[in-house]
Amino acid sequence: MDDEARYQAVHGRDARFDGEFFLAVKTTGIYCRPSCPAVTPKRHNACFYPSAAAAQGAGYRACRRCRPDTAPGSAEWNVRADLVGRAMRLIGDGVVDRDGVAGLASRLGYSARQVHRQLTQELGAGPIALARAQRAHTARVLLQTTDMPVTGIAFAAGFASVRQFNDTIREIYASTPSGLRGGKSRRASGAGIPLRLAHRGPYAAREIFGFLQRRAVPGAEEVLGTAGARLYRRTLRLPYGTGIAEVHEPRPGDSRHGAWLDCRLHLTDPRDLATAVQRVRRLFDLDADPYAVAERLGADPLMRPLVAARPGLRSPGAADGEELAVRAVLGQQVSVAAAVRLGESLVAAYGKPLPAPDGGLTHLFPDPATLADAALDELDMPDARKRALRATATALADGTVRLDPGADREEAARALLGLPGIGPWTTGYIRMRALGDPDVLLTADAGVRHGLTALGADPGAADAWRPWRSYALHHLWHLAATAAPTGKDS
Repeated sequence: MDDEARYQAVHGRDARFDGEFFLAVKTTGIYCRPSCPAVTPKRHNACFYPSAAAAQGAGYRACRRCRPDTAPGSAEWNVRADLVGRAMRLIGDGVVDRDGVAGLASRLGYSARQVHRQLTQELGAGPIALARAQRAHTARVLLQTTDMPVTGIAFAAGFASVRQFNDTIREIYASTPSGLRGGKSRRASGAGIPLRLAHRGPYAAREIFGFLQRRAVPGAEEVLGTAGARLYRRTLRLPYGTGIAEVHEPRPGDSRHGAWLDCRLHLTDPRDLATAVQRVRRLFDLDADPYAVAERLGADPLMRPLVAARPGLRSPGAADGEELAVRAVLGQQVSVAAAVRLGESLVAAYGKPLPAPDGGLTHLFPDPATLADAALDELDMPDARKRALRATATALADGTVRLDPGADREEAARALLGLPGIGPWTTGYIRMRALGDPDVLLTADAGVRHGLTALGADPGAADAWRPWRSYALHHLWHLAATAAPTGKDS
C-alpha cells in the first residue's frame, strides 16, 4: 500500500488494516489504528508508520480512544520466514527482555547490527524500541487490571528501573502510571488478569473451539460448557513460572464477535504476561488475515463454497511448540481420540503436578528432558513409536531441533526428517502448528484425501491455494467430516 491507499483505509475506518500500519496525526501528536472512530484528520496532517514503536519513536503518543497498542499483530509475521519475521515472533515472545539484543541475534544466527538494521529498515524501529513498546503495553494492562504495586509492575513489565518505566508511560500514554491506573479496584471480577485478545475480521469460533476440544489432553487441558458457550483452559510452562489460560468462546450473535476473545491469565510470575499472551494468540491464530485467506481460496471455484460456509476459519497453532511435537508423534497412525488417551497417560505419568489442582487441570505437559530418558511403559503403543518419541524429545532437549517462535522452518523440517520414525506427515503437522506455517498441505493425511475426493480435486489443485494451504487443509478436514461422519481428521 502507498500512503494514499492507507489514507483511504483510515477514511473508511477499515478494521482490516488494524495492526498492519498506524496513523499519526501531526496536529494532535497522537497515533491511532486505522479503524479509530475519531474524526479523520486532513490528508496533509496524516502520516503513517509500520509499527507502533516507530510512531512512538517519532514522538507520538497512543490514542486513548482506539488503544492502538491492543490492535492485532500484523499477519505478515505469520507468513514470512525471513530474518524480520522470525525476529518479530521472538520479540513478541519476550526474548529481548530476557536475553537482550545479543540473545535475540544469537537465536537468529545474525549479528546484532544486522538484526537492528533490517528491523529499522522495515519497521522504522530497532529491537530495543519494539520491545519497549511491548513493555509499555504490558505495563498498561497490569496497571488497569491488577492491584499490583506500581513498582512491582515496572519490573514485571520488563523495565530496568522505575524511572525508565515512569518516563516511558508519560511519553507513550501522556499520563503517569497512577493516572493511567485510576482509582477503581482491579479485583472485583475475580482472580487472574482479564484480557481482550483482538483479532481482525470474522472468527470461526465454533470450529476453532471444537478443534481444540477434540484434542484436549486431560490433566493439561480441559473444555467446559457446550458449543457456543465453551471455556477452554490449559496449563502453561513459561520462562519465569507457570500459568493457566482461560479463553471464552464468543456466543453466536454476540455483537462483539469479530473483535476479540475474552481471556483470563493466572500467572505465578507476572513477568510472564507478554509471553503468555503471545502463546495464546498463536494457539488461536489471532493475528491471521482472514480477508487475504478468503481472497485467495475463494478465487478457486472448488474451494469458494467452503470458504463461504465457514468465514474466518483459522489454522490453530500451539501454545508450546515442543509439546505439540510430542503430541504429533503420539498421533501417528491413530485416531484423534486414541492420541488424546495416549497424551492423558503421558501427562499423568511424567507431567509436573501443579501445586494444587485447578478444576480438571492437574499437571504441566511433560518437558522434553523428562521424556528423553523415560521408559514410556505407561503408553499402549508400538516400541518403534516409543523410540521415535524418545528421539524427538532428545533432539528438542539438546537443541538439535528448535521449535521456538523464531525457529527457521526449513532447518526445523530437515532436522525432524532426520529423526527415526519421523516422516513427512509428522513433520508437516509440526510445521503447520508448532511453527505457524500457513502454507502446509498434508497430502498423506486421510482426512485431506477424503476432503479432496469430496471436493472433486487432486493434490495438484492445491498449488492455487498458496500461501494459505494450511487454511485450505482445515476446510478439507471439515468437508471430509461432513461427507463421511465416521471419518477422522488428524
